[in-house]
Amino acid sequence: MSNLRVKNQSHRIRRHKKVRAVISGSAEIPRLYVFRSSKHIYAAIVDDKTSRTLTQVSDLDIKKGLKSEKAGLIGKKIAEAAKKIKIKKVVFDRGGYKYHGRIKQLAEAARLGGLEF
Repeated sequence: MSNLRVKNQSHRIRRHKKVRAVISGSAEIPRLYVFRSSKHIYAAIVDDKTSRTLTQVSDLDIKKGLKSEKAGLIGKKIAEAAKKIKIKKVVFDRGGYKYHGRIKQLAEAARLGGLEF
């Protein structure tokens, strides 16, 4: 790994720890967590009080399309999965990533799908 990549990743982890010190999900308002790798994007709804993942989706089964388009699809899928388990409100945890690009696409699609945050 190059030094720049390690530096950026350590900055992201530090930002994420600061956010997680403040944000926590509960049974009433769980946390929508996003993880982004260089190829894929993952989203999960988590209840931090009981340390349970309520639902999760990823783009591993989506074969075609741009990464930003896949992020939008994941946002729609996580909103649909949340509706099935009767969740309307969540706390958005962007995982230390900047709110642009794929993270923004996922968040906006989840909002259009019916999630409130």
